Amino acid sequence: MATFSELLSQVKSEIHEVSVDETKARVLDRPDGPVLIDVRERDEYEQGFIPRAQWIPRGFLEIKVEDAVPERDQEIIIYCAGGTRSALAAQALGQLGYAKVSSMAGGFRAWKNAGHAFERPRVLNAEQLKRYSRHIMLPEVGEAGQGKLLDAKVLFLGAGGLGSPSSLYIAAAGVGTIGIVDDDVVDESNLQRQVLHNMERLGMPKVESARKTLQALNPDVEIIAHQTRLTADNVLDIIADYDLIIDGADNFPTRYLLNDAALKLGKPVIHASIFRFEGQMTTFLPDDGPCYRCLYPDPPPPGMAPSCQEAGVLGVLPGLVGTVQATEAIKIILGVGETLSGRLLVFDALKTKFRTLKLRKDPECRVCSKPAEEIELIDYEQFCSIGG
Repeated sequence: MATFSELLSQVKSEIHEVSVDETKARVLDRPDGPVLIDVRERDEYEQGFIPRAQWIPRGFLEIKVEDAVPERDQEIIIYCAGGTRSALAAQALGQLGYAKVSSMAGGFRAWKNAGHAFERPRVLNAEQLKRYSRHIMLPEVGEAGQGKLLDAKVLFLGAGGLGSPSSLYIAAAGVGTIGIVDDDVVDESNLQRQVLHNMERLGMPKVESARKTLQALNPDVEIIAHQTRLTADNVLDIIADYDLIIDGADNFPTRYLLNDAALKLGKPVIHASIFRFEGQMTTFLPDDGPCYRCLYPDPPPPGMAPSCQEAGVLGVLPGLVGTVQATEAIKIILGVGETLSGRLLVFDALKTKFRTLKLRKDPECRVCSKPAEEIELIDYEQFCSIGG
């Protein structure tokens, strides 16, 4: 019978090993390099990991690798603490049909001894591991992605029809800091669609009602209330500390002001509007794609766009539209998937029909074609309400 040492020698003779320097050159210095997989246990991983590595503990490797690396011809480099488990793991992946698998000789210990950079993960506590377990199971999220969500800061413009569903799902997802801008109070007519609020909170400021609901849902989340209206005087100070803005504004002047300020500070804006039975959604990225003014260069004349108060809105409609906004925000934070930038998604509730319209960046746009420092903020005359 062979000893473990003899078995390991045989395994290493059958697999390919790479040095830590070769791993660094091929993985960190090349954006299209091999997939790097860390097969150590949690306590080891928490001490540090190689940047860009995907963490799959050895006991779960065969179960999860197909989700992490669906293509069998994708090149993979595996590492552990010292190079033993990674060698055995490389052999196992070869048996699963992965043809280009290597083990990093010396493991993470050799990586650190060589003086190469490493990162420390955001460590989730036991309660967070349980709460966000369904996220953590997703290879596109995992613990690292959940850490990004917990560290993220999202600002909601409005705690009404669109802000209600989007903020509920953003809070449930574990986004660590949520800001809400709204100067209104809860009214009975809001309750048909604004699910953040209830009958016991009539007359309460919407930002305070939203705080109570969201913190009851997820105590991990810090809620920052901005009980005010956006103006040219305060907009830059309010949005400066947030990573992105979810726009649920109910009037055109605020939308234009937000667009211009977000471009000035380089903030993504996830825009939506609702009216009667129709919703529209898109994402404006500051460095790529069109902005709100590329879509609508100027606000409409007074009286040309009736408000929901005048024309009504189907109560369930903002639930669907706001949830799409929340989905866009999570993808941007995680850096996964494809956003709606350059596309306008239109939903017709009566026909249960989605349409996607292409949006083009206007090379002569009066705002996004300018350098950020040349963008001037303007307080527009109040035109009309739509969508909140």
